[in-house]
Amino acid sequence: MRPISAVILDMDGTFFLGESLLPGGLELIDWLNQQGIKFTFLTNNTSRGKTAYVSMLTSLGLRQEDAHIYTAGDATIGFLKNSYPGKRVFLVGTESLRSSFLDEGIVLGEDDPDVLVLGYDTELTYQKLVDFCLYLRRGLPYIATHPDLNCPSPIGPLPDIGSFMALIETSTGRKPDVVLGKPNPGILNELAKSWGVDLQEMLMVGDRLYTDIALGKTAGVKTALVLTGETKREDLINALFQPDIVFENLTDLLQYLSA
Repeated sequence: MRPISAVILDMDGTFFLGESLLPGGLELIDWLNQQGIKFTFLTNNTSRGKTAYVSMLTSLGLRQEDAHIYTAGDATIGFLKNSYPGKRVFLVGTESLRSSFLDEGIVLGEDDPDVLVLGYDTELTYQKLVDFCLYLRRGLPYIATHPDLNCPSPIGPLPDIGSFMALIETSTGRKPDVVLGKPNPGILNELAKSWGVDLQEMLMVGDRLYTDIALGKTAGVKTALVLTGETKREDLINALFQPDIVFENLTDLLQYLSA
């Protein structure tokens, strides 16, 4: 597992759960700063924009200067700018995500769109699903921000975008043409370049096997699973993607790294 020059931390189910900080989070960030180890938060959850995440993390005690965040929404915005510049986008997403798209110059439109984007919409309405499916049947490009089936919460797993994708496929027969966010390895490749570190020196920390751990494995990055979110220890038995090491929480990870 060592040496480590950079750490990528999942947020939901890893650093916090709902609106509550999980054990060891702030202590881990302090230690990473003391050691001069680069880090960023990486989340597939597109129900909030980056600004909202910064506000939430600082409200939990994280310093503003430590709120380095990259989301699946950011990855989607970058993809749209490169692949569909200036095109009209029909977005199923929260107002926070819509604001992030608009702030980055993405053209949103309810009528006559060129491309469809499905995000994790905690403000989802039936009319949004109807419109999205009608446009899909016209053959428009279909992009999903990430593949997560559930979002961890204090009351249990909540349906995430992967569940929406299954519903839409049942109705229209269409799967997304492109799925961004984790486990797309391009995210870690870009981070490694920007940090000037080798992939082998990076550690991906998360709570999901099929996104966080899959991302690390496909990108050639060391992986650590924490059992504070979606994955339970028994899920490891038949899992396709196996973490390099498993911890109960970030406190245990910190103890291991600092030993």
